[in-house]
Amino acid sequence: MSHTVLQILLLAVVVLPLVGAVAALLPAPPGLKGRGPDQAVLRHGVTVTGAVLALSVALAAGFDRDDPATMQATTDLSWIPALGIRFHLGVDGVSLPLLVLTSLLTFLCALYSYFRPQHMPLTRRADGPSTRAFVALLLLLEAGTLASFAVLDLVLFFLAFETVLVPMYFLIARWGGEGRERGAWRFILYTLLGSVVMLLGLLLIGIKGGTFDMVALATDNGSGLSHSTQVIAVLAIGTGLAVKAPMWPLHSWLPDAHTSAPTVGSVLLAGVLLKMGTYGLVRIVLPMAPDGAHTFAPYLAAFAAVGVVYGSLVCLALARRGAKGDLKRLIAYSSVGHMGFVLLGIATLTPTGVNAALFANVAHGLITGLLFFLVGGVKDRYGTTDLDQLSGPTGAALYGRAPRLGGLLAFGAVASLGLPGLAGFWGEMLAMFASFRPADGLSRPAYLTFMVLAGLGTLLTAAYLLAVVRRVCMGGNGEQHPAGAVGPALTDVRPYEFAAWTPLVVLTVLAGLWPAALLGLTDPAVQQLLGGGN
Repeated sequence: MSHTVLQILLLAVVVLPLVGAVAALLPAPPGLKGRGPDQAVLRHGVTVTGAVLALSVALAAGFDRDDPATMQATTDLSWIPALGIRFHLGVDGVSLPLLVLTSLLTFLCALYSYFRPQHMPLTRRADGPSTRAFVALLLLLEAGTLASFAVLDLVLFFLAFETVLVPMYFLIARWGGEGRERGAWRFILYTLLGSVVMLLGLLLIGIKGGTFDMVALATDNGSGLSHSTQVIAVLAIGTGLAVKAPMWPLHSWLPDAHTSAPTVGSVLLAGVLLKMGTYGLVRIVLPMAPDGAHTFAPYLAAFAAVGVVYGSLVCLALARRGAKGDLKRLIAYSSVGHMGFVLLGIATLTPTGVNAALFANVAHGLITGLLFFLVGGVKDRYGTTDLDQLSGPTGAALYGRAPRLGGLLAFGAVASLGLPGLAGFWGEMLAMFASFRPADGLSRPAYLTFMVLAGLGTLLTAAYLLAVVRRVCMGGNGEQHPAGAVGPALTDVRPYEFAAWTPLVVLTVLAGLWPAALLGLTDPAVQQLLGGGN
C-alpha cells in the first residue's frame, strides 16, 4: 500500500472521532432519528467508532511488516514555527497494536451502549446528562487516546495525553455509580498533578535537545543531553507516566475510579488509558534519556515488583468470605499487579523485557476489558457486585443459573492468571525471564529478587481468581447448583453481549497461541528504540 494511502488512513483514524464528537452534539438529520433521538445518537456512536475500527484494520493490513522499526504513514507539517512545534504523526510496530486495540475496545463499548442504553442512567434527573453528551465524550476520549499513540511531537503528545482526562472525568462523574463524584475527583486530581510534572520534563528534553520531534530525539539517543539533565527529565516524566500506569504507590486513584465508573468507562480505563503511561515510558523515556532511565531502572523494578505482590494480596483479602469485597474493585486492584509486570519488563532495559511489556499491555487490555464487561453483565442481572452477596446461599451460582456467562467469567479469570496458551501468559513469563538477565550495569541479584517477588505474585493471582470463580460461578460452598436451586434462572448471555465479548475472547486465544504475530511487530522497533542493545 502506498505511503499516501497509509498517510490518509492514519489521519482519518485520528481526526474522524473528533469530527464525530462534534457531530454527536448536533440534531440528527431527518430520517435518521429511528425510534427517538437517543437511539439516533447511539447509532451515530456505533457508526463512527465502527468506521475508525475499519480504518485501523486497513492501516494494519497496509503496514509494511518487513520494516516495523521505521515510522510509516507519516505526516510532518509545521504547526507553531516560532516554538518549533510540528504536526507530526506516524506509526510503527510499537504503536500500531495499541491503535487497533483502542479502536476495537471503543467500538465494542459503543455497540454495547447502543443495545443496552439502560446500563447508563441517562435520565437520572431533569437536569441530568444526555445521551448526546455521552457519545460525544466517548468519541473525544477515543480521539485523544488514538492521537497519543500516533503523534511524534512531545508537545502534541502532552496535549493528546491531557485531552483524554476530561471526557473520562465526566464519564465517571455523570454516568458512574455510587461514589462517582469521589472517584472522578481522585482520578482528575492525581492525573493532572502527574501531568504538570510530566510537562516540565518534556519541555526540558525539548529545549535542551533543540527539538520537540520524538523521532529526532530518539535517534539522537540522549547524546545531546547531559547526565544530570536526563536524570531530572526522567524523574519528572516518569512520575507523570507512573501515575497513569498505575505504579504502586501512585495507584490509589484507580480502585475508586474503576468501582464508580460505568461499565464502558471501566473497560476503556483499564483496556486503553492505563497503556498510555507505559507507552510513554517506552516511546519517550528509554530512547531519549537512556542514562537517566538506567539510573532509575532499579527503583522502577522495585516498585513494580512490590506492586505485583501488593495488588495480589489486596485482591486475596477482598476475595475472602465476609470481607464485603466488591468484584469490580477486585479487578481494579488486579490491574495494579498486572501492570506491575509491564513496568518490570520495561525496567530491565532489555529488548526481551520491553517486548514483554508491550505484549502484556495488549493482553491486559483484551482480558481486563472482557472482565469488566462480564462484571457489568453480572451486576445487570443480579443488581450487585458484592462478593458476599454473589456467593451467599441465594447468590449468583452462575454455572447453574447462567452457564454461558459463568463459563466466560471463568475463561476471563484463567486468562488473567496467566494460563499457558492464552494471552496473559507470554507477557508475564517474558518479563520474569528478562529479570533473570537485566541490562548491563544493573544489579543481577536485585533483579533476581524482583523476579522471585513477581513469581510469588503469579501464585497469589491464581489463588484469588480461582476463589472468585468458585464463589461467583459455583456458589459459596464451592458446589455447583442446578438451575433454580438458588433462585430463578438468570438471563444468560444476550446476542448483543455475545457480539461485544466474542472478539475479545477470540483475540485472547489467538495472542496466546500465536504470540509471534505481535512480537514480530514490536521486536525490530524495540531494538531500534534501545539503540540495538541487548
